[in-house]
Amino acid sequence: MSLSAPTLPVEHTDEINTRILEVSEDQIKGFHRHPFQFVAKQTGLSLETVLERVQGMLKAGVIRRVRQTLLANKLADGGLVAWNIDNDKLDAAFDFMFKQDPFSGHVVLRSTDRDVSGSDFKLWTTVKVPVGKQISEHCDVLQRLVGAKEYIIMQPKGIFALGVGHVRRKTMELGDKAEVPAEMITPDIVELSPLEWEVLVAMKRDFAPDEIVAEPWVGRAAEIGISVEKFCEVAQGFDDKGILGRFSTFLEHVKPSQSGVRVTRFNALFHWRVEEGMQQRAGSEVGRHHIMTHAYWREGGPRFANANIMGVVHGTDRARVLEHKAAIDQHLENIGIPVLYTNVFWGGRSEIKPSEISPKVFAEWHEKWKDAGLVI
Repeated sequence: MSLSAPTLPVEHTDEINTRILEVSEDQIKGFHRHPFQFVAKQTGLSLETVLERVQGMLKAGVIRRVRQTLLANKLADGGLVAWNIDNDKLDAAFDFMFKQDPFSGHVVLRSTDRDVSGSDFKLWTTVKVPVGKQISEHCDVLQRLVGAKEYIIMQPKGIFALGVGHVRRKTMELGDKAEVPAEMITPDIVELSPLEWEVLVAMKRDFAPDEIVAEPWVGRAAEIGISVEKFCEVAQGFDDKGILGRFSTFLEHVKPSQSGVRVTRFNALFHWRVEEGMQQRAGSEVGRHHIMTHAYWREGGPRFANANIMGVVHGTDRARVLEHKAAIDQHLENIGIPVLYTNVFWGGRSEIKPSEISPKVFAEWHEKWKDAGLVI
């Protein structure tokens, strides 16, 4: 009689998986030649355990992708775009931007608890375009294709927080923050050589389950015909240029797992307006709060009550998300930063994919759709 092998736990709530994810979601910053060995060291688990658990969660869809992230705002012009579209076209417009537009990354339907400035903008996307192209050029075409009444582009003037870490954030206390304010990253475009672009393109692609190995960069180096030593040398240079985010395991945080377990339920986009001239200080104070997965200085303009600090928090309990926001609001008041306006845009339907930034793909896409009218 043969015994079947025990089933490998794949839910994020499993004790060992939780230990791994608390590190692998957003603690592998910059470039690491051996990212999974880093996780093993930080968690006290064996490398073999880390590899098999990450592989298992990826195959099961609990982890939706494993990849090296980039600070794409340093490689391409990008912005948050809010779209005013008739309600009966919202779902079709959502589908088009998610499935047919490689330059739209996050695609989210949002709503507010009350009618406020900007509450008629229900579709929100992130858009990136290659250097030398205008975001408005791309959005004008999208507006024609989906029949949007209006769109507002909000480009980042400063970035204060950019990470995930849903598992790590589940147990955070209200007001948990770093000892010092967050540094502001500016979206200055960095120029790369042809070899650097080759390495970058090979780096940023999602890892398949069979690529979750002790030496993940060996295969990518072979793809472009250089040694792994040269590949890693170039990649390390990206750290010096400030264009890398982190090596990360991204959880499926929108949809439940096969057994019905959810990582998070609520996605809240917070808007604040602070006095002119206080944006950098306010953003640094918001961004130092560990609960923030994203925090930016963006100018919303009059359609969004001139909000100028924006950030995102995820959570499983709606009231708790608002309590976290209240703690941040109180902190700003305590240190002498008056909040002139604030609001919450709640996320509903949501999809996420990496944004394309290739000039070649951009040209091909615009050639394909140049003569098309309304497509939904």
